[in-house]
Amino acid sequence: MKKVHLILILTSCLTLFSCQDDEDNNTIESPTYNNGDELLGGNGSIYDESVNAFSQPIPGLEGEDELRFFVGNSFFNQNWVTSPASTTARDGLGAVFNARSCSACHLKDGRGRPPQTIGEVNHGLLLRLSIPEQDVYGSPLPDPIYGDQLQDQAILGVQKEGEFSIVYEKITGSFGDGEAYELQKPLYQLNNLQYGDIHPEIEISPRVGQQMIGLGLLEAISEADILSHADPTDIDNDGVSGRPNYVWDIVNQQLSLGRFGWKANQPSLLQQVAGAFIGDIGITSPLFPENHNPPNVVTAADDELDITGDKLRQVVLYSSTLAVPTQRNPTNEQVLQGKQLFNEIGCNKCHVSSYTTDIHPSISPLSHQKIKPFTDLLLHDMGEDLADNRPDFLANGQEWRTPPLWGIGLFQTVNNHTFYLHDGRARNLQEAILWHGGEGENSKNNFKQLTKAEREQLLAFLNSL
Repeated sequence: MKKVHLILILTSCLTLFSCQDDEDNNTIESPTYNNGDELLGGNGSIYDESVNAFSQPIPGLEGEDELRFFVGNSFFNQNWVTSPASTTARDGLGAVFNARSCSACHLKDGRGRPPQTIGEVNHGLLLRLSIPEQDVYGSPLPDPIYGDQLQDQAILGVQKEGEFSIVYEKITGSFGDGEAYELQKPLYQLNNLQYGDIHPEIEISPRVGQQMIGLGLLEAISEADILSHADPTDIDNDGVSGRPNYVWDIVNQQLSLGRFGWKANQPSLLQQVAGAFIGDIGITSPLFPENHNPPNVVTAADDELDITGDKLRQVVLYSSTLAVPTQRNPTNEQVLQGKQLFNEIGCNKCHVSSYTTDIHPSISPLSHQKIKPFTDLLLHDMGEDLADNRPDFLANGQEWRTPPLWGIGLFQTVNNHTFYLHDGRARNLQEAILWHGGEGENSKNNFKQLTKAEREQLLAFLNSL
């Protein structure tokens, strides 16, 4: 763990010399429209407001990459089956799992949601599990029986690990103008565990599948640009102290900057995709060649990986090159006023609007793009109300990575719901803002003091993204 501490010290030093005021950082923008403002993904943007808005390739994808996109799309969307099977390219499911395909949790490449009933499957929310210990790299240790994820489905002849239920506690409050609001806080209960008692100090973290758009663009942001926004000791005394997560990089065998996942616990899209294959579907790969089975569950011996390195890279390319829908109604006066309020109340301190991507090592259309993801990809303490109390590498139990905001106004269109935050507790964008605490407390309180007309303007801006 000495290496982790050294990285944190170096990061603090980098912050002292970082430039916070260039055109790609969070400068205050005037409520005007500039030509091209709607291109949230730069040249990786598309004009699409349909139910398939998240499922289109970036413009400029050609030749072999275009072919690999559509092959990766098939592996992302089609179901895996139990091994052995005549469909040898897609067998190896389970033995226990959360979904039969990637799209089961990312329907139409979009956002998952909490289950509506006990036992409902393929909704897109799962439970991470760990015990209060970490390995030498800082990774949380899994439950001795149930592993690092509760799997609520299983192949024929095998018992699923169990189920979970959610009970919601009502929380009430009011805005500065007296208008009342009501939030719902989820409480999780594990049910029908089939393989013994869970660890007495189990740590549970619910995670909703996020929208898949723009991931390759996020991977193309330089590490220096991300670290330029880090302020782990809050040197500028603005109450916001984002810091990077450094996580174990399996390919490079070193600690690397985390970018993906709700706690920035994955360093690359390759590792993120491979981790989802093994954790969610039970599919082994070159990065994760061993599967977790519950006690006394024995599956047929098979020395071959369930997905080859080449097929895995095709899914990674697909995940890297899903285009970002453009902003809707960018010249609308309500939207422009909301954009100004977004900056004035401090939302842009974490939801950094713009970057210019660096050179992507393998997909040239992702390089040198002016993008507007509205994230800093850093960890922030969001307060006790949003805490899962489960550390993940350097992330503590109250810290979450700032999620990108591009696409959030299309969830209703693509996925027929408007559930937000890491566990889907917020039923709309206003509730998502009201759950902010910790480093987001000041912005939340500023939002609560806006007039109703101003709140509607801010929400109009968010819904345009």
